[in-house]
Amino acid sequence: MAETMRDILNPGAANHDPRFPQAPADWSPDDAARLASDEGISLNDDIWEVVHALQAYFAKQEQPNTRALHDALDEHFHDRGGLKYLYEVLPGGPVAQGCRLAGLQPPAGAVDSSFGSVK
Repeated sequence: MAETMRDILNPGAANHDPRFPQAPADWSPDDAARLASDEGISLNDDIWEVVHALQAYFAKQEQPNTRALHDALDEHFHDRGGLKYLYEVLPGGPVAQGCRLAGLQPPAGAVDSSFGSVK
């Protein structure tokens, strides 16, 4: 039973991981861990930072497009090498694989093997 007004207005929020405030309601870090294991990558701080960045971007954009998301990620991780760095961290593509790990629907074109993904 709901105990507070927040529980009433946000059912399921009690199960929401506070480390990921902008995550989709049906997503958990365990989901990302299972998917990463299936894709043969190990989750580390760099990948979690990409997950946070993607979830924050999607929280602000109603319908993100692939090019704008690519540019935003490149800018966010510019000090580490931008997209080159991100493709080293997420070899399946920072947009396509990153969105899968973050529990987000990749924008149109992100899973095209010629753009946004290398798998």
